[in-house]
Formats: sequence, C-alpha cells, structure tokens
Amino acid sequence: MSGNTVTYQTALAAERSGPTRDAAVAPSRAARELGLKRSEFDLAVRLGRIRTVPHDGGGGRRVPRDEIDRVRAADGFPEGLRAGVRTVGTTEGAALMDVTKARFTRLARLGLLVPVRFYVNRYRAVVWLYLAEELRRFTADERNAALLEGRTPAALRDQLGEGLDLRPRNWRGRHLGFLLRQAADGPWARAAAVASLLDPAEVSDVVTDPCERSHLRRFWPAPAAHGSPGSPAAQLAEEIATAADRDEIDWLRSDLADAVEAARRRCPVPRPVPHAVPAPAGPGAAPRETAAPPPRATGGRVPRETESREPHRAEDRKPREAEQPGGLISLFGRLWRRDS
Repeated sequence: MSGNTVTYQTALAAERSGPTRDAAVAPSRAARELGLKRSEFDLAVRLGRIRTVPHDGGGGRRVPRDEIDRVRAADGFPEGLRAGVRTVGTTEGAALMDVTKARFTRLARLGLLVPVRFYVNRYRAVVWLYLAEELRRFTADERNAALLEGRTPAALRDQLGEGLDLRPRNWRGRHLGFLLRQAADGPWARAAAVASLLDPAEVSDVVTDPCERSHLRRFWPAPAAHGSPGSPAAQLAEEIATAADRDEIDWLRSDLADAVEAARRRCPVPRPVPHAVPAPAGPGAAPRETAAPPPRATGGRVPRETESREPHRAEDRKPREAEQPGGLISLFGRLWRRDS
C-alpha cells in the first residue's frame, strides 16, 4: 500500500471519528450544515435568528460553532427555521391572506405590512418581499378583520390618494435594525449604520469635523448588491436606501448626532501629529543649520557636491607672497643679505 493511500485513509478515518471543529465557520459552510440555501441563511442572519461574529483575520463574518449547535437543537429544526425565513411577493402574499392584490398593496403602502427584502426586476420595477410568517399572524389577528374585508376607512383612503407609500421607509427601519445588530458594541460602527441611511450632505451637516467623517467612512456598511454599480437598478436601490421624508431625516440626524457624541467619549478619533518646526532662539536669530552628511568614499577625490558652488570673493582669497605689497622688494633684500 502506497504512502499516499495510507495518508488518505488516515484522514478519512479521523473525519469519521469526529474531527476537531473550528470555533467559527464561514457563512457558506454554516448554511450547508443548517440545510439552508444561501439566500435563506442571509435572511436568517438579517432577522437576528442566526448570530454571526467578526472574523479576527478580516474577510467577513463567521458563525460560531456553538450558534450552529443552538439552531440545530431548536424544536422543529430544520422545517421551522425554513418556514421562518420564507418570503412571498404581492401575488402569493395576497393568496396567503385571501385578499385581492389591490387590497394587499394598499395595506403595504399604509405600512401595515412591512417588507423584509426587495429587488429590481428587468423592467426596473421594485419587487417587495414579505415574510409569510408575518402575513399569517396579521391575518389571524381579529383586530385586523375590518382591514381585510369591506371598504377601506376614509382617512386611509385619503392618505393613499396623497401618494402615501411607507414600504421604502419600513424597509429602511428594518435594515437599520440589522446594521445595528452587526455593529454590536462598536461606537463608530453604530454611528456609521445610522449615517448610511442619510444623504451625504446631511451627514456632513451633522458631523462637521473632517477627521471624524473620514473615520466614520472606515466603518461604512457595504450596500446590498442590486445590479452593476452605476446601473439604473443600482441607482434605484440607492434611492430606496436613503431617507426621503423630512421627519425621518430629522429623526436619523438626531440619532446620528447622539451616536457620534457617544463615540467621541468612548473612542476619540486619532488626529494627525503636525511636524514640529524649532523656533529661533530669539528675535533676529538665524535658523539653526543642519549638519551636512559625511562625504561619500570617492577614492581620495573630493566629491563634486562638497565643493562650494559660490564664486570666491577677492577678499577671501589668500594672496600669494609675490602678489603682496612689497613682495618683490623683500625677496631681493633677502637674496642680497645672503650673498654679502
């Protein structure tokens, strides 16, 4: 038996006998172990039904092993978990509630049915998705019976006539809850979660310090992918993810100001240290000169860069003896004294 065969059989036996399990696993592996599609797993995480933690080495989040064990040990697993993340659109949701599609849409626009997801179809229309579990609870509540049958109350009809549509706003509220859960105890991450729902001009108006705005950008949550960047679908999704109503904007601005103030107290933003320039010793003092670097080895020659580039002044040159006043007379005098 070859060495490779022995190694493979040893590894297979170790796997069957129960390998050492990682403390946390990637989302794709966690989804497989829980028997969920990746879209179902992502929605369960957004709803807070599956806990994730930041990965120490970066590269996204991980699912703790004890969290997978907790979910698997729940009653009704896995059918109950799948049922809890099942989503439906308008047509299927209306059939589930036994109402017309028009009534279903009116209830959703009034904010009585809260979407959990959305996507932009090929016709550039927004398709809202709702939790089937929530629709069943709404239908079973006797207090909602008047909304499911008969004529819609006049006050609600007037609001619809004025163009009321709370579906984007309700989705943003749900999305903010997810972002805050992901931010956990990170003060700047929590502030960035709130800021991500505001127009950049609103953020700059609240966070006036450029250093703090730059630091806030480090924790900016990644937007959900809806088409390629810059495409009409991506632009429409960005509009949905940005607060539009004045009262909602004011509420988010107030929350952002509070979150930034709390972040300042807990984790002040590091500031760049300016380079210190030594001040002169006194009025009129010349600046201190720095020492010149030692000359390079040049084989005995003086490097060109060490020679002065300034022209020599006449008074700085030491005149030769013959050029000094009376130099020739002194020379002849010494010669005459030596011969005499």
